[in-house]
Amino acid sequence: MNLAALHPAVLHPNLRIRIAVGFLQRLLDSMVMSFMAIYLAFEYGVAVAGVLVVTVMVLGVVGTLAGGHMSDSRGRRRTLLLGETGVCLTFALMAVADSPSWHSPAIVYCGYLVNKFAASFAMPANDAMILDVTTPESRKLVYTINYWSINLALAVGALLGGFLYNGHFTLLLALAATGTVAIAAATYFFIAETKPEDTEPEDNEPEDNEPTEPGESEPRGSILRDFANGYRLVLQDRAFGRLLIAATLFMSIELQLINYIGVRLASDLPAQNLLSIGSWSIRVDGVEMLGILRAENTVLVVALALVAHVVLRRVPDRVRMYAGAGLFTAGYMVLAVSDTGWVLLVAALVLTVGELMDVPVRQALLADMVPAASRTRYMAVYNLNIRVALVVASLCITVGSVLPPWGMAALYGVFGLVIIWQYHAILTPSAARAEQLARA
Repeated sequence: MNLAALHPAVLHPNLRIRIAVGFLQRLLDSMVMSFMAIYLAFEYGVAVAGVLVVTVMVLGVVGTLAGGHMSDSRGRRRTLLLGETGVCLTFALMAVADSPSWHSPAIVYCGYLVNKFAASFAMPANDAMILDVTTPESRKLVYTINYWSINLALAVGALLGGFLYNGHFTLLLALAATGTVAIAAATYFFIAETKPEDTEPEDNEPEDNEPTEPGESEPRGSILRDFANGYRLVLQDRAFGRLLIAATLFMSIELQLINYIGVRLASDLPAQNLLSIGSWSIRVDGVEMLGILRAENTVLVVALALVAHVVLRRVPDRVRMYAGAGLFTAGYMVLAVSDTGWVLLVAALVLTVGELMDVPVRQALLADMVPAASRTRYMAVYNLNIRVALVVASLCITVGSVLPPWGMAALYGVFGLVIIWQYHAILTPSAARAEQLARA
């Protein structure tokens, strides 16, 4: 499949580099960060490790918002360089601190804390840069490729990390530090600034009674006021708020596989044969079934993402989003109640098809509704849906201890209906929203 022939925008140098860099970043993150909770639990105990991980998540939120503000006010490239340099230095510090000659878990954790802040700081600028160099016509394909790349990176990274974590954690950290040197170098030498000119929000413009001398920068008030004003405009966008709600609920359902559904399968699924040929059979318990379902979803996304783009490119966005959300929700509802291996496998196939129908269109819709003046701030707020979804998914474990499986399935169904309701409201924009988009 010649992707370049489908859309010339794929050939933009920044776009090619950012997708390649994004693949390496996700691979390194999956290779190392997926195992940091295990590392902290081993060093400090499960209870303390939980508090430490929550602290990292909170600082990541602060980094995301700070990076979104800086990228819109100072530029994408500078923000990326600061964040990627911070990630590189902290990986190196963690590798040295974990070496046999030092072995300081406290320093490793401090490096981890700053590392996630720096990575979160750079993330909105990366997302905004992709928007800057794509067109509405090319975005579905670009996001499909990016989605495929991210899933492949997560799968490969988790596999490598799983093999190397025990006994080779220092080597993992050293490899991550080396890889992030290459990432920062690629940004420095090959990435051009893409921030649109003169796109600061109107609230940040100087007052008429505040003249500036030639050559002086325009007064912008305090940093905190600029920060608050920029995000106030984002939070007042009702259509964006609806998409954020839909994305949060969608992610909350997706995370059920490693939360409530994972717990249910591990505790309730009876051991059973998936396949029998004569005296040979594949027998799995609940934990093994969970691993198979996660692997099935990843493999199907990697194998079918680009094919789905070609097959579905003539299907209207409204149909793709409604049907995608419906299939995705239905698949998870079955996972919440079924104890039959093959039914679970079919449900995983159905939810993956729904995921492939929905996600690229939703990301393209987000790109179309984001004003150029605040692109990175919008992306920073949008990326918080993952943090909120993690909390919702964790709470579902507690709710699932009270509700029966069919009750949890019904809860997922409510989530799905709310998602479709939000999509309907967004795809039927008001005249005011259309006028806002035209001005942007």
